[in-house]
Amino acid sequence: MEAGTVLLRIVLGFTFFMHGFAKFQGGIAGTASFFDSVGIPGFMAYPVAGIELIGGIAMMLGLGTRIIALLFSIILIGAVVTVKLSSGFLNGGYELDVVLLAMAIHLALSKQTKYALDSKLKAAS
Repeated sequence: MEAGTVLLRIVLGFTFFMHGFAKFQGGIAGTASFFDSVGIPGFMAYPVAGIELIGGIAMMLGLGTRIIALLFSIILIGAVVTVKLSSGFLNGGYELDVVLLAMAIHLALSKQTKYALDSKLKAAS
């Protein structure tokens, strides 16, 4: 069970890291414009991209996993409701978002594993 949770944590963290990286690499101003175009205030692109980038790294390391998983869940629900829902489930719709949301919810509800950096920091204190 722990190995599966670690695998989910690493895959989810890497996926969000890459999405955040792409937002900054492609020009965060473009992401802000996209957010505006779908009815989300453009300034929200900055915290979303930051959570994805920094949260992705922290998630892969096992730092603050439960909190980051909750933040990822909020981002995913927002993406589905504002952008993806009208596209349907398949073919570029919200199928990936549902899978990522299930992973995030699992991690938000799971206890930390002995392979998380958080567990090592607790043991040292």
